[in-house]
Amino acid sequence: MERVPRWVPAVSLALALGAVAVSAYLTIVHYTTPDLLVCGSGGTVNCELVTTSAQSKLLGIPVALLGLLWSIGMAALCLPAAWRSERRLVHLARLIGVIAGVGFVLWLVYAELFIIEAICLWCTVVHVLAFALFVVVVITAPAVLAPED
Repeated sequence: MERVPRWVPAVSLALALGAVAVSAYLTIVHYTTPDLLVCGSGGTVNCELVTTSAQSKLLGIPVALLGLLWSIGMAALCLPAAWRSERRLVHLARLIGVIAGVGFVLWLVYAELFIIEAICLWCTVVHVLAFALFVVVVITAPAVLAPED
């Protein structure tokens, strides 16, 4: 199996841990009070409106909690040991994880812009981190998923 550039494990783990931190903050806010949000609460930037909207839950589960669980899973898949793994399944799970994450992010951005008509800056931070992680994982996918000779 071809090795990935040295920067990939560190960068991917940093992005995933950043998403863990912000998602944890949003999860805490969800289960306590929107007053803890350090974000605008009026106009286009309105974190409280976004985080308390009907779209802030999926099947009754807070989106912030789903983001936290996703980012924890991605952090585990981005550990240096996971990048060194000879098991193709680990690399495939990482790729599927980022594809699913970006797919969900696209839905959330659509919901913010066209349904809620407001954006949450903290949510946007998680969206950017998820997209950046997607890019890092996708550009390395050919190296780690190539069939072994």
